[in-house]
Amino acid sequence: MESSKKLRIGVDLGGTNIKTGILDETGAILAKSSVPAGAQRPWQQIADDIISSVKALMQQMQLTADDCVGVGMGCPGTIDSQNGVVVYNNNFNNWQNVPMAQYLRDALGMPVRISNDANCAALGECVAGAAKEYSSAVMITLGTGVGGGVVWDGKLFEGGAGGVELGHTVIETNGKPCSCGRKGCFEAYASATALIRDAVAAAKAHPESSLNQLCEGNLENMNGKIPFDAAQAGDAVAQEVINEYIRMLGEGITNMVNIFRPEVVLLSGGVCAQGENLTIPLNAYLNEHAYGAQHNPPPPVKIATVGNDAGLIGAAFLLNE
Repeated sequence: MESSKKLRIGVDLGGTNIKTGILDETGAILAKSSVPAGAQRPWQQIADDIISSVKALMQQMQLTADDCVGVGMGCPGTIDSQNGVVVYNNNFNNWQNVPMAQYLRDALGMPVRISNDANCAALGECVAGAAKEYSSAVMITLGTGVGGGVVWDGKLFEGGAGGVELGHTVIETNGKPCSCGRKGCFEAYASATALIRDAVAAAKAHPESSLNQLCEGNLENMNGKIPFDAAQAGDAVAQEVINEYIRMLGEGITNMVNIFRPEVVLLSGGVCAQGENLTIPLNAYLNEHAYGAQHNPPPPVKIATVGNDAGLIGAAFLLNE
């Protein structure tokens, strides 16, 4: 095919699967594949599977390296994007100082950039999702932990080697313990894990609460949806859990707004299926607590829209920076 250098390749390395895609300049995915990650294998084996996946897609679309801008890859863990090194990743057999970009570059013969997967998801939303009309955005991912990324003037803000850790800013001094070893982190209060923990504690303390009924008598069934369902049905105990969750999530978001003052704040993760049950009270919280809100309205809080492909799209557009 005629070379235009407008196609780019994205790789989203997750704990379960390696997703690979070829995208055009608008962020549309033209071809995509997925293979098991086999996370406990040596890194070279995983890298070889990435190389094979990229080559297979290129062959499928009859592309050569000259047709592509390059390869961008999102990876969990601490990433030195400037040097293309995975500094540390405890999810993949204790990776340390893995020269991933150079390994891929040597095998594929084209430019390669890597970044943290949460950063890539944030960039993907700016390319093709809820932030595509904005030049700056903070995205916060609410899952097992709290991650996120910052996009400024259309480019990732990554700080120094290792990038930013939005979930590990303290919002409650000497508060609840966090997985990182500190106390009172944003993650310890605003993750889906934290919401479930607090809902289970409330259900145990209040056997009469419908939280118990919705769990069918087994609190191991608790998830991030049940507290919202119970609160909407009029359960006062569940409503208290939700109010506290919104307050702590609002505190963390207020800090991000005061530090970065982006044009929009995006939320992603399973909890975000709640939609306006999250965004309406959070926007109200920001309007009350963000610095100078009465004179300078804070940015809106919105739900991310791209979904599972955000990381793949953002990875591909690392090459635009």
